[in-house]
Amino acid sequence: MAGGGRAVTRVLGWIWRIVTGVYRTVIVLVILAGAALLWIDLRGGPAIHVPRDVALVIKPSGALVESEANPTQRLLDRFSGARPGQTSLRELRQALRAAATDPRIKVAVLDFDDLGNAGVAQLDELSRSIARFRASGKPVYAYGTGFDQYQYLPAVQADSISMDPMGVVLLQGFGVYGEYFKDALDRLGVEVNVFRVGAFKSAVEPFLRNDMSPDARLANRAWLGELWSTYQRTVVGRRQLADGALDAYIAGLAAGLQSAGGNGAALALADKLVDRIQTRDEFREFLGKQVGMDAANGSFRQISARRYLRAWRREHPVAKGLDRIGVIVVEGNIVAGRSGRNSAGGETIAGLLDAAARSARVKAVVLRVNSPGGSVVAAEQIRRAERRLQSAGKPLVVSMSTMAASGGYWIAMDADRILAEPTTITGSIGIFGLLPNIEKPLARLGIHSDGVGTSPLAGGFGIARPLSDTERTIIQSQVNYGYALFTQGVAKGRRLPLATVQEIAQGRVWSGEAGKRLGLVDAFGGERNAVEDAARLAHLAPGHYAAVGLRASASLAQLVKARFGGHSGLAALIPEGAATQAWRGALQRSADAFVDFNDPRGQYAYCFCTLDGAPAWR
Repeated sequence: MAGGGRAVTRVLGWIWRIVTGVYRTVIVLVILAGAALLWIDLRGGPAIHVPRDVALVIKPSGALVESEANPTQRLLDRFSGARPGQTSLRELRQALRAAATDPRIKVAVLDFDDLGNAGVAQLDELSRSIARFRASGKPVYAYGTGFDQYQYLPAVQADSISMDPMGVVLLQGFGVYGEYFKDALDRLGVEVNVFRVGAFKSAVEPFLRNDMSPDARLANRAWLGELWSTYQRTVVGRRQLADGALDAYIAGLAAGLQSAGGNGAALALADKLVDRIQTRDEFREFLGKQVGMDAANGSFRQISARRYLRAWRREHPVAKGLDRIGVIVVEGNIVAGRSGRNSAGGETIAGLLDAAARSARVKAVVLRVNSPGGSVVAAEQIRRAERRLQSAGKPLVVSMSTMAASGGYWIAMDADRILAEPTTITGSIGIFGLLPNIEKPLARLGIHSDGVGTSPLAGGFGIARPLSDTERTIIQSQVNYGYALFTQGVAKGRRLPLATVQEIAQGRVWSGEAGKRLGLVDAFGGERNAVEDAARLAHLAPGHYAAVGLRASASLAQLVKARFGGHSGLAALIPEGAATQAWRGALQRSADAFVDFNDPRGQYAYCFCTLDGAPAWR
């Protein structure tokens, strides 16, 4: 029996070693396959052939972002099997620019059905790229199952717009709506200690009120009105509509749909918002008559913007001897430490600026900012690195995207030149601090705080005991000091009288159009214009420099963590469903914002000024 038992044990041991050996082999093979795919992707992937007379398809998926996707992130997206969650605005612009003079590209096709988050300023920049392509003499066609107002804005640059028979053009105008928590906090017994400077610094209002303050309403109406006026001018001009046509369409949408029997496509066609009502198959046949049909995929002959750009880059490598204009992207909340997938870390951005200052090849830097701000300490860390770059004799130009407000403006104020879109959200020059007190909720649970210390401040500034008057004075003094640094820095950097800056600061949000009028912005223009300005300031002749993106490398493990554990995940507590998507999004944005509130001193230059229905950063 003992011998039989030992035999069974040996057999089971052999089986276990075989199983673990196979498991380890599979793991090694997966790692090697992943490394091989990553290496191929870094090398540009296999060669891509661009046939003649094809359509370039501009079909962004997910959020429109400033920076190009990290190769490792693209690999993770590919393994997930889902559509990419982000599309690089820069890649779309570069593809359109290259295709405009490429004889192999006959037309461009716009499809924004999968476009998720995108800012108005980003869409304005994309629209200009589409317009330049169209100016080359090549036609542009747009198709949509339906259009919201963000998808519709770049679509109007097409020579003709087609829409599905079941579609609708849903224009709503711009608004700012948010959640206010005062009653909920009162019921929970949570006291939020708020310290701020600026009559218009409304980022803290959700913790103090149940509604928007009169000052915030005044400021928000002003910049919203300017953005909406710019939107209307663009659409009305391209579609050759009467002034006020969009306001009339919105006001009459309910009645118009009733009259049309609910047929939104017929209403849009009658109001000249679209040119054709076509199914997708009919649209494919329409394009097929111009570029031919591809029997393999049953559609017109085409190439995606990403594949085309990869082929074009392989055909047109950057000359090794050219000087460089470094482009550094600051996107998302500004946080202390390293950058995350949706945040800009002060340590990371400052490191890139310092590397550019040391590089003999990099002659100037463009800081592309798409941020509502965040940590004051991190923003100041970035600003100091900018000053070191300028001390090294290298110009710094800031290119503002959808938003460069509060801390996003802090890191812009010392630039040699600032460019923005008229629809950029900027300003919000103000500081605030937040410190909750949960003494009452803890008391309800039978938890109490007590102790002794060697001084009046020992054990102070905690969340389990009320703040003393002394502690309040200390925090408010620090916030006041931060605000003074902010306004003095703007006055010096923008060469404005301090009294003028104090008048236009106060935490007030401005549009890019107003910002230029007030001296907060030098000129209108996008990233391409900023690169040209940087080259001019660095005395580089056209054709003798190349713009290159500078970014920190990220390991596969870091990207896996960012992809699957990089946010609070609180929205997962709300069930899926169309009726709950708005609530899920609002909760996730609020939770993610507080995850990023990691300033070591608890002070923030942050702007809660996202358009309703437009993107936050996630």
